[in-house]
Amino acid sequence: MTLTRSFKETVKARAERDPAFRDALLAEAVDQLLAGEIETGKAVLRDYIDATIGFERLAQETGDSSNGLMQMLGPDGDPSATHLFGILRTVQKASGVQLAVAVAR
Repeated sequence: MTLTRSFKETVKARAERDPAFRDALLAEAVDQLLAGEIETGKAVLRDYIDATIGFERLAQETGDSSNGLMQMLGPDGDPSATHLFGILRTVQKASGVQLAVAVAR
């Protein structure tokens, strides 16, 4: 079976038309990071950024380079807590979403 669209294009198209999907994508990225699934969390966060704010705007707002941000969130990247939380703060502000952590037992 041949795919007619790339996965990233499909995610971006859905995110553009579905605010609940955008919110769920960001929440999933953070959930994965908190669960220790760092590679998955970074990949989902990259997809979220690509589909919403974009790395150029993120770079302008964080003061980092877009290439540096992409590398941090890439498979071999290891962002510091300062950078990671700066990214999350910026995407929350840009999207108007406020993430919260809840305790579960």
